[in-house]
Amino acid sequence: MTEPTKIDFRHARVRKIGDVVDLVEMLFPGNRNRQHAAARVLLVLKAASGPLSSLSELERRYCISRRTLERTRAKLTRLGLIERVTWMNSRYGGREGWKVSGRMSAGLRRLADRIDQWRQETDPERTRREEVLAQLLQP
Repeated sequence: MTEPTKIDFRHARVRKIGDVVDLVEMLFPGNRNRQHAAARVLLVLKAASGPLSSLSELERRYCISRRTLERTRAKLTRLGLIERVTWMNSRYGGREGWKVSGRMSAGLRRLADRIDQWRQETDPERTRREEVLAQLLQP
């Protein structure tokens, strides 16, 4: 049987994440090459003192193909785990490159806060409005 390729965010799975290997297994299920590449990218960026100018060094050092590295980098960027810093960013003093980002964690915190807020809201007007909006979704 084939392994699923979609990210699995089930609460039981998220609760079991203990290290970077568990994280990349969740983000890249069924693809050991991308799991390896993602773990290497995240660990190298975490250890770097500032933005890393290029990820191409990882290709040679860890025997990762260019295609695997680029596709992995693109997905990590889309998810908000890493980001590209440009030379125009004054926070890094003109340096440019890749760094670990806080966008995903900040976004997930905001989402969790919104869900908690929605669960605790008891305004009858809001409930009626949500009921009307749910009716519009009916096929």
